[in-house]
Amino acid sequence: MAELADAKAHPAHLIVVVAFSRADNGLLVPAYDPMQFDTPEEATRMARYLAVKCAGVLAWIRDAQPEAGGYGSPTILFQSGDVPDLE
Repeated sequence: MAELADAKAHPAHLIVVVAFSRADNGLLVPAYDPMQFDTPEEATRMARYLAVKCAGVLAWIRDAQPEAGGYGSPTILFQSGDVPDLE
């Protein structure tokens, strides 16, 4: 039971990398499906790799409590090029 209480006290993290390319009309479009990672270091490494191939890349982290339906504000880990604003 202590593990369950600990999980509620310390929310999980959602760590995501999204990459963008430019469509023929100049608009930013996803280059790939969003990628989820276990650590900020893994996400940052992938984002740096994609930065040389894509118009823009964004790696971010946020607290997540899916069972409660809650997500914290995103914190940018890495940003390169043109990316849309985080909502």
